[in-house]
Amino acid sequence: MSRIAFRNFTGGEVTPSLCARYDLQKFGSFLQCCENFIPNLHGDIERRPGTRFVADLGAESVLIPFQFNTEPENNFVLIFQEGGIKVASADGLIADVDIKSPYALDDVYSLSVAQAGDIVYLAHKNYAFSRLTRSGAAPDYEWALEEVALNRSIAAPASLSVSFVRDNADDSATLNYTLRYVVTAVDADGVESLASPVGSTTGKYPTDWVVGNHVNLSWPSVPGATEYNIYRESAGYYGFLGVSKTTSFQDQNFEPDTATTPKEDWNPFENGNNPSTVTFHQQRLVLGGTKDNPASFFMSRTGDYENFRKSRPLQDDDPVEYMLASGSIDEIKWLASFGDLLIGTSGAEYKATSSGAAITSSDIQISVQSYWGSSGLMPIIIGQSVMHCQRSGSHVRDLFYSWESDGYAGNDLSLLAPHLVESHRIVQWAFQQSPGSNIWAVRNDGTLLCLTYMKEQNVYGWSRHVTDGKVLSVAAISGEREDVIMLVVERMAGGAKKYCLERMASRFRDADAIEDAFFVDCGLTMRSGDAVEAVSGLSHLEGREVAVLAEGSPVEGLVVTDGKIILPYAAKTVTVGLNYVSILSPLPIETDTQRGSTLGKRRAYGKCLLRVFRSVGGKYAATRPGDLFDVEAWKGRESFDLPFLPNNYGEACQPFSGDIEIILPSGQDADTTLWLMQDRPMPFRLVAVMADVDFGEV
Repeated sequence: MSRIAFRNFTGGEVTPSLCARYDLQKFGSFLQCCENFIPNLHGDIERRPGTRFVADLGAESVLIPFQFNTEPENNFVLIFQEGGIKVASADGLIADVDIKSPYALDDVYSLSVAQAGDIVYLAHKNYAFSRLTRSGAAPDYEWALEEVALNRSIAAPASLSVSFVRDNADDSATLNYTLRYVVTAVDADGVESLASPVGSTTGKYPTDWVVGNHVNLSWPSVPGATEYNIYRESAGYYGFLGVSKTTSFQDQNFEPDTATTPKEDWNPFENGNNPSTVTFHQQRLVLGGTKDNPASFFMSRTGDYENFRKSRPLQDDDPVEYMLASGSIDEIKWLASFGDLLIGTSGAEYKATSSGAAITSSDIQISVQSYWGSSGLMPIIIGQSVMHCQRSGSHVRDLFYSWESDGYAGNDLSLLAPHLVESHRIVQWAFQQSPGSNIWAVRNDGTLLCLTYMKEQNVYGWSRHVTDGKVLSVAAISGEREDVIMLVVERMAGGAKKYCLERMASRFRDADAIEDAFFVDCGLTMRSGDAVEAVSGLSHLEGREVAVLAEGSPVEGLVVTDGKIILPYAAKTVTVGLNYVSILSPLPIETDTQRGSTLGKRRAYGKCLLRVFRSVGGKYAATRPGDLFDVEAWKGRESFDLPFLPNNYGEACQPFSGDIEIILPSGQDADTTLWLMQDRPMPFRLVAVMADVDFGEV
């Protein structure tokens, strides 16, 4: 009899067709089922925490994060609904915020978003380029949504008076040369207006001027101007002459600098040519994939995001326009600043660089990096990788710089679990950096997927997260101890649909008491100074049977009536919510022995040891033939409780760490393995499974 060990679960749930691929290095970490469990980076696997009820949204909604910085008090979610936008923190809705919105709800999923401080830019080809702003001070912030008016500045001087003055009694030369000038106004932020109307006078060619000759200029004052720039025509350009703090200037034959000229208006997004993607790169706002130019992208002036005005001739800080040249006109789907500017189109992935320090209008180089093609899902940057979805909207790929190829390479992270993404589409995702380095992805059927990912350790494993309802949207914002995952979930209560804003609870940490465990969905925790039997405030769960953890002990069979439940005993700390089941099952062990491969051979399990960490209870069952290809087969299997007794009668069961011995009630089938489950509102964290296995001759 051989002792085998499952000691690494980072492979996550894989497709059943991999059950014979024990030649793969990661085979020992594969699971045939991983539902409501999260593979951890260290190799162990723990139960997904539950979700806390935050608010009843009243209508279908989609979330977009607002992250001013990493401080929790500056993190919110924007809640898009048909015709309006609400705002919430991780703790609840912000009162008296209801912003009118033009976006159809289905279009919000394909919004491209980029944030700079208190401004969130929103791009979609069916809507004018817009921005959502936060102003004022906490807690009375003001929120507003408006179309972006590009090239905004104060007005230019309305007119310009110009006169040539000889101021030299000996000067009698003929005046036969037209001198032309323009003036711009500059505000306190250094933003320059367009040029004034041209002012001209008849004088002398500048090289013919003599002592005393000069030109007097004057113009009306411009509200908001702190100074004025003066330009004179030279060789067809208006070159910079000087600055005036007043509304007059005297040109004493200064040399015009034609490297600095007044800006000319340019707006490539006029007449409904709306951009569909937005990002920031090298202190520029980058917009791409417009309605009329789907393969083009545009970069603003350096350091002035909403300014697309150009100089003549073009300068290094001027806007950039570029059309990707390929065999087909592939629409730009996403943009990402990642050292280089990365561009995802429907047919390929590109990088934009320059031969110098930064991209300019005269120095830009585009090279293709791969030909996978991308969907419109916004990319996620994790460490040294950019995550994106292929154009089908299902398979997830990473993109990272490879020294070997001196370019960007990547992997299909869905290759081992295509059953989770094929025939479906990922509509939204969010990255939770801490704890665990997890990507949470919403499928179009309402299933929540999780990808545990850390490239430097070659960790990537998928898991499925099923709840009593449909997950519609997900967003991640910064919290006190870890990133907070916010969800919109469609549920049934009181015979009607409810759209709930929920936040995923914190992981069950080493110092947490069992009373603080939170393993219910759409739940609440009630704390009172005195022990009580009646628990109210549960109208969002009206008519539903709920799972309860009272003083650290589970209570079953209670139904919410009139917004409350009655406990069988009084308790001070009570957690109430919808129950969910966590299930995992490793693939059948396969290997090569002296007698050949174990594939297809019968095997019998002897003693099994489950090494758990801070767990309470749980169940186990043996698989039967055919379970390998059915992730829900556990529902028809007889299960057995793991030890679930308190140290002292009347007290809560404390978390246990150590080995639990079980005898697996299995036959001698060729694909025998085990199911592990937790269906009570308690923690379960598995470190390893050890089993004595006897392989038969046939």
